[in-house]
Amino acid sequence: MGQNQEMISGLKTFPLLSRLSDDKLVCLADVMREETFPAGETILREGETGDAMYLLLSGSVDVLKTTPYGDSYIAASLEDSYHCSFGEMALIDSGTRSATVRARTECRTLSLSAEAFRTFCREHPETGVELLLSISASLVRSLRMENDNLRIVYQALIEEVESN
Repeated sequence: MGQNQEMISGLKTFPLLSRLSDDKLVCLADVMREETFPAGETILREGETGDAMYLLLSGSVDVLKTTPYGDSYIAASLEDSYHCSFGEMALIDSGTRSATVRARTECRTLSLSAEAFRTFCREHPETGVELLLSISASLVRSLRMENDNLRIVYQALIEEVESN
């Protein structure tokens, strides 16, 4: 298998990209940048303006959130075997990051800057729409999960208040 075909096969393992054709994946890969982060390095910082999305090619990261009191906690740990991405919201708007992502081990990523994504969408509008739909579906799943979590916390709070 050639290097190009290996790259395409690797990209297809990511849910956000799994529906794209080989040709479209090659075009997308051309505008992505490979980056390496040593263990302990912060890749994204909560509260900073987002400007890129990342695919985790190898390694593992911790996703950290900050409480209203300034305490950090690990909200999730992601492994390369999960074929995950993070920072997708930066491709849709230029708001602030909702979490910090820190390399737990040395990590290799592919990043897609918001600027490169907008250019890619102008040059490949159909693929851009497909990718936006995938990102939107991912964000909707996350939002639904967070809504369920809030419902559970709210119910626990009500039960605690009523029991006192």
